[in-house]
Amino acid sequence: MKFILNKIKILKDRKQIRWDHLAILLFTPVSAFLMMQWVYGGSFQAISLQAIAVNAMILALFYWLLCLLLRRIRLTSLIFHWIAAGIGAVNGFVVLNRGTPSLPWDFLAWRTALAVSGNYAFRPTLEWLVAMGLIVGMGVVFWPSIRQGQDRLQKSGMILLVLGCFCSSTWLFHPEMLNQMGIGSDVWDQAGAYQSSGIPAAFVDNLRYLDVEVPKGYSSEEWQHQLAAYQPQQMSTTLLTYQTERPHIIAIMNESWADFESYGELQFSVPITPFIQSLEGYNPAGYASVFGAGTSASEFEFLTGHTMAFLPPGSIPYQQYILDQRSSLASILKEQGYRTLAIHPGERSSWQRDLAYPRLGFDEFVSADELITEPVLSHGGYISDESLMEEIITRFEQRQEEEKLFLFAVTIQNHGGYTDPDYPSTVEVIGHEGEFALAKQYLSLLRESDQAFQKLIEYFENQDEPVLIVMFGDHQPALEQEFLDLAYGVVQSEMTMEQYMDKFRVPFVFWSNTEIPYVDSALSLNFLGQHLLDAAGVERSAYGHFLEEVEEVLPVLTFNGYFNQEHEAFSHLEKTDYQSLIEQWQLLQYGMLFEDSSFLNQ
Repeated sequence: MKFILNKIKILKDRKQIRWDHLAILLFTPVSAFLMMQWVYGGSFQAISLQAIAVNAMILALFYWLLCLLLRRIRLTSLIFHWIAAGIGAVNGFVVLNRGTPSLPWDFLAWRTALAVSGNYAFRPTLEWLVAMGLIVGMGVVFWPSIRQGQDRLQKSGMILLVLGCFCSSTWLFHPEMLNQMGIGSDVWDQAGAYQSSGIPAAFVDNLRYLDVEVPKGYSSEEWQHQLAAYQPQQMSTTLLTYQTERPHIIAIMNESWADFESYGELQFSVPITPFIQSLEGYNPAGYASVFGAGTSASEFEFLTGHTMAFLPPGSIPYQQYILDQRSSLASILKEQGYRTLAIHPGERSSWQRDLAYPRLGFDEFVSADELITEPVLSHGGYISDESLMEEIITRFEQRQEEEKLFLFAVTIQNHGGYTDPDYPSTVEVIGHEGEFALAKQYLSLLRESDQAFQKLIEYFENQDEPVLIVMFGDHQPALEQEFLDLAYGVVQSEMTMEQYMDKFRVPFVFWSNTEIPYVDSALSLNFLGQHLLDAAGVERSAYGHFLEEVEEVLPVLTFNGYFNQEHEAFSHLEKTDYQSLIEQWQLLQYGMLFEDSSFLNQ
């Protein structure tokens, strides 16, 4: 800083500096940041002066680089304020619709975001309109100088900006400095961190999570040694059914399926999922790692047995880590002679499923373009659950003789946003009639899901061959915060760890046309797939047997925390007696994801 001040003094003595230019260069990052935060959250109360200074320095790097590129100070300031307001508006919009702001890894999924963005209604906020008005006012003030070319960057200013860019880039290369100042991201409340620490600082702090941490004591030899200890010596005692004839297996991940009735805090004008809840194999206590979005993370946990707890927050495993052949339910069942088929009635490249599914062992992937049945559209143009269930039946009927089928389907009907003005809601929240438009549309869609699943079950009830079906939710929906607070019976700031974990609770249901073991305990999604193998009479892999051992101690372990058998909730930040078991799991999972694929189906 002293060096820069000396340079400024030299330039002043040479009468080569324009103080109006210097004021704009220094003030623009500050005003652009304040505008960004205003549009995002409508308030500056949560942010400190120190955080404002740090965020302004981060933005200064990009503003000054743009100035060096365009060589126009006032014009660049106008453009930069417009970009800053846009970033604030986009993040506010994303938080409203999915509960979390834009994160670094979202840019890897831009195709998926673009595909679903058309179903969210953007409504300009007062803050956004005020920001646009201020930018127009700046344009009026700056325009005479811009038109006359009086805002051109001089050579002396270029020297200062190069020096300034060098200093301000420190935050990008050393984001850990932010944490030392109490500024940065919060993996449990990214939206709140963007408000209290600032969007630029929180975003930069999240960059450090892009790399997967190598577990303590990890080596390829140690991984193989530990994995070998779980090789099955004999048929597991958990395989209770289908010892003579293996069943066809159908697994369905239901978009945004949550059971708000199970919390007992709200009453609704009609039952939401009466058929599903009447089934013996219904359990409302599955646990996911994501909320409001991140469908592929739940797929990943269910299919592989892995947990998002050992990966950077907001990771997209299909795009970041499934880069070669990897073990999954599909690859295990394929080795057992099953034909493996995945269906998702959306875009083929969404979450890069077209690349990930073959690497996980699926023989075929059917997207919206390859559906056999004529699809019926639900709200926002999404293909209905009823159409997907018909597709499942059709694919089952067209299987080859003597073929055993493993079919994994992902629904899309209940995807947000729940703002379709032409969709008729059929549910009211008792005592809050006329309120919660998003929640009412979502709950009405769930009723349709219930009816569609009933038709599927009624079809398979009449099949002679054994069929095993499991359906589970991928995450809870992003709805009005007031509705969620009422449903949970507590606001997030006052939640206990157990109550916070329940934000990520999703239902699951097992069904078969023959008798199956009933899973009646709380269970995270990574264990659910292993129970599916048990119910089908298929031997787990060595890794699956390790997971069986973990589940006996910790039946729920997600990115957000974990439960022991007594349903005591723990944060990953706590030091507990379970640390060594968790670290062993982290080591084995790392090897399963990043080692030579020739070992992976052991």
